[in-house]
Amino acid sequence: MSYTPDTAYDFDLFVIGAGSGGVRASRVAAAHGARVAVAEEHRVGGTCVIRGCVPKKMLVYGAHFAEDLEDAQQFGWTVENATFDWRKLRDTVLDDVTRISGLYTETLGNHDVTIFDERAELVDAHTLKLASGRTVTAATILIATGARPRVPDCPGHELGITSNEAFHLDELPRRILIAGGGYIANEFAGIFNEFGSKVTIINRSDKLLRGYDESLRDRLLQISMMKGIDFRFNAEFRGIEKTQSDENGKGCLRVSMTDHEPIEVDCVLFATGRVPNVEGLGLENAGVELGDRGEIRVDRFSKTNVDNIYAVGDVTDRVQLTPVAIREGQAFADSVFGGKPTSVSYDCIPSAVFSHPPLAGVGMTEGEARNKMGDVKIYLADFRPMKNVLAGRNERGLYKMICEGNTGRIVGIHMIGPDAPEIMQAAAVAVKAGLTKDDFDATVAIHPTMAEELVLMK
Repeated sequence: MSYTPDTAYDFDLFVIGAGSGGVRASRVAAAHGARVAVAEEHRVGGTCVIRGCVPKKMLVYGAHFAEDLEDAQQFGWTVENATFDWRKLRDTVLDDVTRISGLYTETLGNHDVTIFDERAELVDAHTLKLASGRTVTAATILIATGARPRVPDCPGHELGITSNEAFHLDELPRRILIAGGGYIANEFAGIFNEFGSKVTIINRSDKLLRGYDESLRDRLLQISMMKGIDFRFNAEFRGIEKTQSDENGKGCLRVSMTDHEPIEVDCVLFATGRVPNVEGLGLENAGVELGDRGEIRVDRFSKTNVDNIYAVGDVTDRVQLTPVAIREGQAFADSVFGGKPTSVSYDCIPSAVFSHPPLAGVGMTEGEARNKMGDVKIYLADFRPMKNVLAGRNERGLYKMICEGNTGRIVGIHMIGPDAPEIMQAAAVAVKAGLTKDDFDATVAIHPTMAEELVLMK
């Protein structure tokens, strides 16, 4: 411990929001010797644990069995009368979410962090009012309230759901329309398609997954269409309305959109971006400034324009990824309470889309590299994974390496195929370290694997 508590206040640190960033900041600050409190009006764990990455990945695991059970026949297995029970998977996932949330709560308790299971709002720069009416003071305040799904402003938007509600559906929709072209839209499209729903994606532009390499985006679109997912591009909502019951006695939703014919579905899922949670926090009472996108503006040490108020995670709308929020929380706590000024580096952040198949990338895309560096060399591996060959599945993986032309330094790696995110984690270390194509070429391959393509690219 290195921090000396400031007894002029009830707490040295008060954190609003117990998501990934808030929990990490609280735990580390407490380990440095600070007296810490956290207010969370929902459940400890935040978006990632409760309604995001964790339960979504569990659904992805469940969805993979659809193809695995089918492919198993080519590997000599006989699986008869296989059926899928959505409610069984849903409840198993939600039970594990509760377990993980409990572990997060336990971690805070083990570090003597005081938890308020209620909303907190700023009265001024050092004072907070809790929903119960209690008022507390803090030397430092951290806002880590995250973000929420954006819902389009169109007639009937209240008839749709977001990713928040997707984990709690009573039954699988027979037909689902997913609005959006980002990672959330493509992940849920793959999940529901594998579970047997008829999936249609509509997107207001003609591009999927902005920010990812174009070759991977094209490959995912090709494979997704081959799997039966429909796409409607350059389509914006005009409205959603309920229609008469169908032949099964269930009501339908009729969705009208620009440049396309209306479509009838059983469920509309909005995956059209996320909005920082800044409303009702009393930010104006303390004079905290917001940016053009409604985000809390911070400097590289996560400090707002108010000296003792900081913000980390999605509410700052820098990079909306859980590991980034965790690093920001860690850096904040080390800087303010550990006597070790630390900022987060936002270059070479690896990311993944858990689509079917998944894709992952780190560093510059080919387009970015050509625009920035001019002289680049591109290496490719376009192959059919051994498992797909034996299963008779005509689905190809694509690995791409982008190098600086004169030095061979790797500035980007991008891949789509089975287990791409797992492989990318190790590859990202190499890109961050500034290794070259020669370094990869000098590494002996592990055969037979998909990952060996990384050291065999031409």
